[in-house]
Amino acid sequence: MTLGAGELPYARGIRAGGWIFASGIMATDFEHGLSLGDAQSKGGIIGEPKAYLEAAQMYARAQEVLRAAGADFSNVVRTDQYYPDWRAVPFLHQARREYCGSYIAPSTSILAPGLLLPDAGMAMDLIAVDPQGSAVPQSIIPDGLDLPSTSAFVPVVTVGDFVFIAGFLAAWKTGDLGGIAPEAQVPAGHLWKGNRIQLEADYIITKKLLPALQGAGSSFSNVVKAQVYLADLDDVPAFMQVWRKYLGARQPAVTFVPTLNPGFAIADARCEINLIALRDSGATRGEAISVPGAAAVCNGAPIAVRAGDLLFFSGMIAADRDGLVRNARVDPNQPYYSNSIDAQMSFMLDLAEKTCIAAGTSLRNIVRIQQFHTDLKEFYPACKVWQRRLPGQALPLSAVQVPAPLLVPGCTVQLDLWVYAP
Repeated sequence: MTLGAGELPYARGIRAGGWIFASGIMATDFEHGLSLGDAQSKGGIIGEPKAYLEAAQMYARAQEVLRAAGADFSNVVRTDQYYPDWRAVPFLHQARREYCGSYIAPSTSILAPGLLLPDAGMAMDLIAVDPQGSAVPQSIIPDGLDLPSTSAFVPVVTVGDFVFIAGFLAAWKTGDLGGIAPEAQVPAGHLWKGNRIQLEADYIITKKLLPALQGAGSSFSNVVKAQVYLADLDDVPAFMQVWRKYLGARQPAVTFVPTLNPGFAIADARCEINLIALRDSGATRGEAISVPGAAAVCNGAPIAVRAGDLLFFSGMIAADRDGLVRNARVDPNQPYYSNSIDAQMSFMLDLAEKTCIAAGTSLRNIVRIQQFHTDLKEFYPACKVWQRRLPGQALPLSAVQVPAPLLVPGCTVQLDLWVYAP
């Protein structure tokens, strides 16, 4: 199908090997924007809450994609949700239970300032497995792992050699109802009894992610992809000190995403992390992919990691060792003689293409595109660069607005890409 009056070819779903991807899912009729379905006329002050109607419609759209692929919500292994307003989250949980029943896949929910539909209160991406394949999702609830009381998701799912771990905060007590754990906080009244982001990161890694990995028969040495959501990207260097301590020299692909502040289920949280890993006893192993002359954004993190038939990229921005790439810099004395977003996207897609070739695949095998924009007005021109690069190909796109700045000043979009690598 197409978006924008037939301008942008859009893939609501993609099947690749044994995987199913649905990207940019929102409560839309794909013609008029936000749609609340048949109940829309009843959704006034005496009807159902708007956020509930929207969540139900969003899940209906997701269900359409899954059914078209011969699957259902029991085949989902991961979902990611984005909300401009935290008050919508409980209504999504309500609709999710109604559509998914007793099995809810590992999930990450964060707050972001804007979505592609200005009136939308939520957007979702999901990954599932083809029920006709040999890999079947297996739910795991590790002993002693504190879980959110209302979200009801399974914390860990294995499928074949892959392990999918939900987003975790540095929360404690049954149901995570104790808020941020005391050992993850600087003691009240103290200024320098530790660094808050490092305390949270250490707690998430040791008390959440390590038990989750061990429960699935995995370990930090077999993590292949991480998304790290931060309330303040200035925390990245301090975070990386802790991250490298536990993950060592063999780093996974990592994407850092800024959130609103507050941006998480616990208002004073600073960090949330989700993971994809491989089982220690499995035959599949991760392989870091490099491109001569190109460096990942964070020291030690590879540009991408290939694991089985998937290629996971680290978060990509148009930066080199000198900052924002030269072609994307706008001369304030000649501001109308350049197009920064076009140059940024061209740089990143050049690098993505070279990385795919190095991994033995092609950018045409793209199965998941997440674009994190500091200004969603740049979404359309960014997509036109995709069209030039992959003419006529429907794109599995989702886009979220995030607070500026990104990791490198001047960069206004970050890509998180997954590519099928048969």
